[in-house]
Amino acid sequence: MSQADVVPKVSVIMCFLNMEQFITEAVESVLQQTYDFWELILLDDGSTDGSTALAQQYAHQHAPKIVYCEHAGHLNRGLSASRNAALSNSRGEFIAFLDADDVWLPTMLAHNMAIMQQRDVAMICEATEYWNDWVDSSKKNIIIPVGGQQDHLYAPPQLVLELYPLGTGASPCVCAILVKKEALNSCGGFDESFPGMYEDQVLLVKIYLSEPVYVSSSCHNRYRQRPQSLLQTSLKSGTYMHDRLYFLQWCQLYFSTQHITDTRIIKRLEHALLPYKPNLIHFVKRMLPARVRRFIKSWRQ
Repeated sequence: MSQADVVPKVSVIMCFLNMEQFITEAVESVLQQTYDFWELILLDDGSTDGSTALAQQYAHQHAPKIVYCEHAGHLNRGLSASRNAALSNSRGEFIAFLDADDVWLPTMLAHNMAIMQQRDVAMICEATEYWNDWVDSSKKNIIIPVGGQQDHLYAPPQLVLELYPLGTGASPCVCAILVKKEALNSCGGFDESFPGMYEDQVLLVKIYLSEPVYVSSSCHNRYRQRPQSLLQTSLKSGTYMHDRLYFLQWCQLYFSTQHITDTRIIKRLEHALLPYKPNLIHFVKRMLPARVRRFIKSWRQ
């Protein structure tokens, strides 16, 4: 049997847009995996720099394990549309995501596939190393575990309550998850109305609501911290609150269409929406000093 006839177990999806500086390191971290039954789909979201040529070169040198794809007309369609397009071209039973500026440690796939084979779960998510010293050796890297109990299986919809953006626990990074393709297709994949910010959270919320998820304390991925990231760009441009409101409004509609009636989830969503409802109640609850709130409470009693 030729290599072309071997169906991969894991499809690794790497979407990129003008990542000439980083894409080589990301692709090499996939090539160095100790688990060998993978394919890598490089989805070019309309790059105008040298990353297109680099990706095409990898696809040529490592065919059929590495595949290069692009949108018709080499268009830029955004992250959600790109991930959906790559997903439609994938052959693996399991899907992993690696952004072109992040990297995996060599045992990322082997470790998480072993867990997947031991447990009946739709998704595994692990801790992430926030990678600060890649450009400045004086800065320290920080490993942040997914919020909640570690090495634990969560039934739906518990993680909606536990993790950001409706809970307080740290959300998994997209480079730190391994998920069954069947679960992605069942929930409809990525919502293409989210071209960048919150596109991962939309998918995660849909999975948390419907599928069992295992939270692992292990860490085999490095999430590069840089000022040009989507989050930093949103914060600097002042659009973060608008982006978050759009996500919360999506939650309202999705919960309604999916007939989500869990009062705990509804209350979390209502609480998250409070900053967008500037009224006296919100002012008292969120803005006044604690001592003033205590005085008002004692006075009313």
